[in-house]
Amino acid sequence: MSSDRFYYTTPIYYLNAKPHIGHAYCTVLVDALTRFRRLFGAEVHFLTGTDEHGQKVQKSADARGVTPKQHVDELAAEFRDLWPELHIAYDDFIRTTEPRHMAAVQEALTRLFERGDIYAQDYEGWYSTSEERFFTEDELVDGKDPISGLEVQRIKERNYFFKMSKYGERLRQHIVDNPGFIRPAYRGNEVLGFLDKGLQDLCISRPKERLSWGIPLPFDPEYVTYVWVDALTNYVSALGWPDGEAFARWWPHAHHVIGKDILTTHSVYWTTMLMALDVPLPQSIVATGWWLSQDRKMSKSLGNVVSPLGMRDVYGPDVLRYFLLRDMVVGLDGNFSEEALVKRNNSDLANDLGNLQRRAGGLVEKWFEGRVPERGQGGELEAAIVAAADELREKVPALVDDLQIHAAIEETLQFVRRLNKYVTDTEPFKVVKTDKEAAGRSLYTVLEGLRHAACLLAPVMPEKMATLTASLGASPTGLLADLRWGGLEPGTKLELGEPLFPRRDLPEAPPAEVAPAPVAPPAPKGGAKAKAAEPAGDGASDVISFDDFAKVKLRAATVLEAERVAGSDKLLRLQVDLGDEKRQIVAGIGKTWEPEAIVGRQVVIVANLAPRKVFKVESQGMVLAVETPDGGLALVTPSAAVAPGTEVR
Repeated sequence: MSSDRFYYTTPIYYLNAKPHIGHAYCTVLVDALTRFRRLFGAEVHFLTGTDEHGQKVQKSADARGVTPKQHVDELAAEFRDLWPELHIAYDDFIRTTEPRHMAAVQEALTRLFERGDIYAQDYEGWYSTSEERFFTEDELVDGKDPISGLEVQRIKERNYFFKMSKYGERLRQHIVDNPGFIRPAYRGNEVLGFLDKGLQDLCISRPKERLSWGIPLPFDPEYVTYVWVDALTNYVSALGWPDGEAFARWWPHAHHVIGKDILTTHSVYWTTMLMALDVPLPQSIVATGWWLSQDRKMSKSLGNVVSPLGMRDVYGPDVLRYFLLRDMVVGLDGNFSEEALVKRNNSDLANDLGNLQRRAGGLVEKWFEGRVPERGQGGELEAAIVAAADELREKVPALVDDLQIHAAIEETLQFVRRLNKYVTDTEPFKVVKTDKEAAGRSLYTVLEGLRHAACLLAPVMPEKMATLTASLGASPTGLLADLRWGGLEPGTKLELGEPLFPRRDLPEAPPAEVAPAPVAPPAPKGGAKAKAAEPAGDGASDVISFDDFAKVKLRAATVLEAERVAGSDKLLRLQVDLGDEKRQIVAGIGKTWEPEAIVGRQVVIVANLAPRKVFKVESQGMVLAVETPDGGLALVTPSAAVAPGTEVR
C-alpha cells in the first residue's frame, strides 16, 4: 500500500457500557498501525471517539436516574482517559454530542433531502431495541432479533427513508473493482452476498415521542436521526466536512478499522450515504475479529468480559499491547486468557528479548567497563546477522501493508532468537579470556541487533522499546530509512536499569474438567449407527497403539463460510481453508455457534476422515469440539494463529 499519507479511524464506541478488551484491541491496533506508518515515513492522522445517541443510551441513563448527557459525559471520560494509559496516542477524539459533529450530520441530511434521496413513508415492521433497527419477517429467527436473539416489537409509524437501494449496484461494482477495499477479502465476499439479496431502503429517523435523545432532522424537528446515520458521519465531521481544510487533506487517505459485527453498517450504509453525497469512498474498511473467552464472545450476561485496566495494572500496558497484537490475526477471532498472556510474556519478552539484553549488557559491564565495544571486522556469523537485519527491515513494512501485524512481530522475535543463538555460537563469555577484541565484536553485534529490534517493536511497545534503546546508549530511530547497521556508537555507556520484562507466575487455574469426546455430525438417517463400547474392568479396550493414533491426521483450518443446514437446528455447513485446498465440512455445533460467529475462526479438523453425507450434504472431515459444563460446545483451536493446513501433533 504505497502512500505517504494515512487517515486511520477506529469505530466510535457506543456508550452503553464501560471499555472492555475488544475496545482496547481495536484502538491499540490502530495506534500500532499509526506508529508503524510514521516509522516508515508517512504522515498520519488518527481518530477515535464515542457514539453517544440512541435508544440504548437513553434507557441506560433512565435506569441510572440521570440525564442522557450526564450518562455519556461520564462514560466518554472513561474511554478518553483509558487510551493514554495503554500508550495510545490519538490525534483527535470525536464525540457525537459535539456541536461540530451535529452540524455536519444535519448538513448531510439536508443535502440528501434536497437531492430527493430521503422520503417519508408509513412503515410497519419488527423493531429491535437492542439493535435499534427494524427487521423483516423473513429476517427474524424464531420470532426474535437475528443478531441479539432478544424480543422484537411490532411497530407501525411514519418515518423517513434513505434511498439506499438506488446505490446498491454501484456499490457492488466498486467492491468488485477494488479487491482491497474490504479486508480481509472474504469479508468483501460476505458484503457482496448481502448485496445480491437485494438492497432495501434504510429507515433513518425515529419519532421524538419514542426517542428524544438524538440529533433532530433539519427538515422535520418532530423526528431525530437514526443512530447509525448519526454515528457514521463522525469520520468526516471530525475533519470539518464539507469545507474543512483537514477534510481535503486527510479524507482521500481514509482507512476504517472496525469490528466484524458492524461490517454491514460501514460497508453498505456508510458507503451508499457517501455515494449519495458525492463524497469519495474510503481507501479501505478493515474488519477485525472478536476476542473470545473460552471460545465464546465476551458479554456482560456471561460474566466473561475482560477489563483492559485490570490487565494493564498487573502486567503493564506494553505487555498487554504485545499480547493483543501478537496473538490476534487481523480479521480472525482470538481467545483471550490471562494464562496465555503470561506465557507470551515469559517466553517472548522475558526469556528471548529481556534476557538477551541483560546477558549481553552484563558481559559488557564486566569486561568492557559498561561501554559499547568496538565493532571491528567480524566473520561469517556476524555477516549473517547483518544480512538478517537488512532482510527484516524489508519484511516488516511488507507485512504491515498486508495487515499481518502478528507476523511482523514474530519475524522480529525470530531475529532476536537468532541473536541469542549467535551468543551461544560465538561464546563471548569464553572468548573474552583469550581474545577480548573478538568477544567485543560479538557483543557489539548483539547490542546493535537489539537496537534494530527495539526500533521495529516500538510501534507495539512504545515505552518499553524506548527504555531498551536508551539502555544501549542510543537515540530512538525516527524513520526506518535511517536505521542502518553500525549506528550504535562504540564507547557509549550502557544504562541497564531494572529488567525490562520480569517473569510472571501463571494464574491459578480452576480444577480441570474431564472433557468429553470430540463432537461429530450425527449419522445420516438410515445409516449405520456407532456401536456402544463394551465395559472393561481395566479400561484396556480403550487403549490404542501409537501406530493407530498416527493414522489420524489433524490439521488446523480457517473457516471461510458457514451456514445452517436446511432442516437441522444442530448442523452447520462450513467451508474451510486448509492452505492447499478448500473443503466442505458438516459440523454438529449449530446449537452453540451462530454461523457468523464462526467465520474467520481457526479450528482443528480430522483431515483424513472418509467423506460421508449428512442430511444430503457431503462432509469432508470432522471439526473437533468438547462439551462445556453448561452443555455448550467449545471448539478445539490453536492457542496462537497458525497457517491454514498446519499439522496438529
